[in-house]
Amino acid sequence: MKFTGKTALVAGLARSGVSAAKLLYRLGARVIVNDIKKEAELEDLVTDLKSSIDCEFVLGIQPDEAAEQADLIVLSPGVPTDLPYIIKARKSGKEVIGEIELAYRLCKASIAAITGTNGKTTTTALVGEIFKAAGLRTHVLGNIGVPFTGSVMDILPTDAVSAEISSYQLETIDTFKPKVAVILNITEDHLNRHKTMEKYIEAKLSIARNQDEDDSLVINADDKILSEISLDTKARIFRFSRKQVLSAGAWVEDNEIIVDIGKGRVKICEADEVAIPGAHNLENALAAALAASLMGVRPEAVSTALRTFPGVEHRIEKVDTIDGVTFYNDSKGTNPDAAIKAIEAMKGPTVLIAGGYDKHNTFDEFIQAFGDKVRAMVVLGETAEKIATTAKQMGFTEVYRVKSIEEAVNTAFKLSSPGYNVLLSPACASWDMFRDFEERGRVFKEAVKALRG
Repeated sequence: MKFTGKTALVAGLARSGVSAAKLLYRLGARVIVNDIKKEAELEDLVTDLKSSIDCEFVLGIQPDEAAEQADLIVLSPGVPTDLPYIIKARKSGKEVIGEIELAYRLCKASIAAITGTNGKTTTTALVGEIFKAAGLRTHVLGNIGVPFTGSVMDILPTDAVSAEISSYQLETIDTFKPKVAVILNITEDHLNRHKTMEKYIEAKLSIARNQDEDDSLVINADDKILSEISLDTKARIFRFSRKQVLSAGAWVEDNEIIVDIGKGRVKICEADEVAIPGAHNLENALAAALAASLMGVRPEAVSTALRTFPGVEHRIEKVDTIDGVTFYNDSKGTNPDAAIKAIEAMKGPTVLIAGGYDKHNTFDEFIQAFGDKVRAMVVLGETAEKIATTAKQMGFTEVYRVKSIEEAVNTAFKLSSPGYNVLLSPACASWDMFRDFEERGRVFKEAVKALRG
């Protein structure tokens, strides 16, 4: 699609919306930007756009009239796709796409795209580190916090792209076709948006919808849903497993990570040499090793990155040890399954900080995962009562209510003894109290810093 002289409506002014607006203006479009928040709530973003491009603003309302004028509508991930103006636009034949689709149409390089309920950010970053270890000019983009549209015009055909793609972003793809697609796992999440697990699964599987025989789909052989579901794709399917020895793909055998993409078995490194901790991160490492190998990276680069990659901020990130109590920031644990994996990675008695925005998840399995490890739980945010009630119904009574992260850190410290961990792994999104999980994690780390004095 040519953009010169066209009118483009960008709905949603988070990072990806601002980035898409700038790109569309650069491509010659007349740009209208919309957000249901008012200008006072978007001050920094509006100031950024006003100083960068010439665009029209429709703020504080749904963009019904602007949608009528638009030739193209680009949705940010946070904008639901079932709003009346979007349904009307599609019925009238107007193109409605997301920021990822817009960037893909302009991208000249091959893409490794990673989705799944948990582990996306870690795996995407690790694939990027493998690309860098291979000497490739690398771009790590997407839901990881760097909008694809912000870098796409600088991506060369010989570059390597590692892209984290969320289910929200997959709802608005059309022609998006990664060379390698990875689905790490699928567990209950985002039902406030997708309504049913069936629709959530459908969104995740759509990452492979446009792939053909020259492309590869990587899936987790140990994941219950992915191992049982029928995969409608033309792509070559490769599996990875932490628990099974496979005939092809990536797996652990006699403590060695093995990859075979049809060219024979290759030993990458020892499983216990993987730098990032936890069984779930071994799965992420297997997925990354397999994806990078399918992208043509040599084993030596894969091995180097797996041995040295320290992990990402806000994912089981060690913050400090104060009077024998170690604090971990797992603000990226935005659903129960992710928080369970963080709990499993803890060694020693743990005081857990949980709660946040309600995505309509259930917390029974989350509480069951405590075992003898979680000695007390501090809850806050919109889901505090829901989590506390579930815990008490299941016989876990050491639950303490607080109103802020700062109070949570102080309370958790008082409940701890030398040798304990304090783990922030909320099992919920952050939007009830914070802009995003990154802000929540930073506030946690500042509170720990203040505790040290």
